[in-house]
Amino acid sequence: MEDFFVRNYSEFLSSGITLLVVVVVRFLTLKTIKKVGSLSDLNEARTRLVSKYFSFGFTALTIVAFTLIWGVNVRELGLILSSVFAVIGVALFAQWSILSNVTAGIILFFSFPFKIGDRIMIMDKEIENAGTYIIEDIRAYHIHLRRENGELLTYPNNLLLQKAVRVITDETIENEGSDAV
Repeated sequence: MEDFFVRNYSEFLSSGITLLVVVVVRFLTLKTIKKVGSLSDLNEARTRLVSKYFSFGFTALTIVAFTLIWGVNVRELGLILSSVFAVIGVALFAQWSILSNVTAGIILFFSFPFKIGDRIMIMDKEIENAGTYIIEDIRAYHIHLRRENGELLTYPNNLLLQKAVRVITDETIENEGSDAV
């Protein structure tokens, strides 16, 4: 057993350093995400969701790093991974909109052009009876918008980035009222 530790000393050392670096970088990243969320007055659920995405990414990078450090036979691993990624690729191609909505959700988190409780107007010809909406919730795939009459609209995050969105403030309402006079 001692022989095993002596023969693989450099792998253990590299694994320890990699693990330490990943833990520190993950901690700093998650702390930054929480700080951005609190400074921007964003919903706690959105902050946790983005934190989960980054944690998953760090876990995947750690597994890849350990695989390379311990010298797993790349040919055999490559065959297995290519088969798995081929199946996943076909499934994701069929569901590309889910990925674009998740990505848009992350972009909306960091750019925070609007937040829960804001009144907005989406400049989209395809929305019947377009008007103003109040942002009720921003989720990973979509945003919940509530009309003044109580109607709920679930709008995809990726379309929210593609369409013009106007944030309605009290000043906007006053200016529109004075223009009508």
